[in-house]
Amino acid sequence: MNRIKYDISLMKFISLFETITQAKLKDVVDEESRLLFVVEEGEIGKAIGKNGVNVKRLENVLNKRIRIVEFNNDLLQFVRNLIYPLAAREIKEENKIVTIAGQDGKTKGLLIGRNAQNLRAYENVAKRYFEIEGIKVV
Repeated sequence: MNRIKYDISLMKFISLFETITQAKLKDVVDEESRLLFVVEEGEIGKAIGKNGVNVKRLENVLNKRIRIVEFNNDLLQFVRNLIYPLAAREIKEENKIVTIAGQDGKTKGLLIGRNAQNLRAYENVAKRYFEIEGIKVV
């Protein structure tokens, strides 16, 4: 697990998110082109809002793309939430390596991303909460 640190701008994002959505936020990650908000279990509906109204409002206020993910204490379910809306045929963990079996070639490509940027982003977020060495896609 990595130690989580927030700077003043992330603290502002947290405050704004909680004010707009009234959802309990666990974490926020600045991924350069977008912000990833991790909400507590059972708070995803409140965070997104009816017809995604909270997401649209946050994107307009922050002038950034955002993504909201629901936290789960189970590593495999959290990874499943993290990669949503992409679906995996199977997700398993062995020797601190999480293996995601993609449904087809296109899904595998989207999971990995250009220069493995999506895969590294998933890995960095998962390492914030769980002791894993890496995530791989097969």
